[in-house]
Amino acid sequence: MSSDQKVRAFLFYLSVAIFFLGLPLILSSTLGYKFDRRTFKFTKAGLIVLKTQPVGANVFLDGRPTNLKTPATINELLPGTYNIGLELEEHYPWSGYAEVEAGKVTKLEKIKLFPLRPSVKQLNKESLSFFLVDEEKDLLYYINDEEGQIYRSDFEGEHFEKVAGSVRKLTGEIRFKISPDRQRLAYFNRRQIGLTNLAMPKENRELPGDFILEYPKDEITDLFWHSDSYHLVVVTARSVDVLEAQPAAVPLTLVNLSKKDSLPYYDSRTDALYFLDSQKGYDGRLYDNLYKLQLDTRTFLLQDLIRPKAYEQKPQKQKNP
Repeated sequence: MSSDQKVRAFLFYLSVAIFFLGLPLILSSTLGYKFDRRTFKFTKAGLIVLKTQPVGANVFLDGRPTNLKTPATINELLPGTYNIGLELEEHYPWSGYAEVEAGKVTKLEKIKLFPLRPSVKQLNKESLSFFLVDEEKDLLYYINDEEGQIYRSDFEGEHFEKVAGSVRKLTGEIRFKISPDRQRLAYFNRRQIGLTNLAMPKENRELPGDFILEYPKDEITDLFWHSDSYHLVVVTARSVDVLEAQPAAVPLTLVNLSKKDSLPYYDSRTDALYFLDSQKGYDGRLYDNLYKLQLDTRTFLLQDLIRPKAYEQKPQKQKNP
């Protein structure tokens, strides 16, 4: 055999040997396996899917750049924990850990990158102490506690205007509730309830003006408007009351409470009050229970309960023919 033939034969057998030696690597890579130098075994690889808002962030894996930009997929990862870093110009960087499992996809798809200079806009055009959000009508109410003035605008601060109403000075912590018809505002502390009209004067001539209701019975925990915009549901430390949103209204106690912190919630869609209260069990211990008080009674029935009739007409006697 000539030397040329020997060289060709050597190269042929060498190529065959390299092919068979590299075949497992080729097949394993095709089938999603990767050689793990820690265990000297072929292991099923996993991958990480990244999505950001906004897009275009540079991706770092364990502190090293990957030349990928979001949305991105990092393939052929051995099982384990990886540190993911994301950087986007003029945004705060993001970092977190991702756990990769064999043959599985790890998704990080709700990453929000916040700008270095957030958009902040002043909405009020007058001084204020409190504000209220009317989500249903997309309105903001601004209340100046010192001057007792009320203003209103849309969610962008546009159409800023003074509302025909005023807030009287109350001491202590004050909370506010807008009536469902958007014509009245109730504000209260632990012992007083104030009401004022929010509609323009020509729209609320039949409504009483601004006034304060003293509430000496017990400390007010919370207050809610009934859907009729005429009655108030008042939760105190000891009772659930209902009263008319009128001057000199007298509260009617519907439920007596044993628990001071009743955590009330009012569903204005169904006029149902949910609250916690304690009840003694057979073993003598107190147990907290959740109750639902339904208040969808027609308005005139509530008025009959709260406001006594001035007189009752007596039936006339029938005359004999």
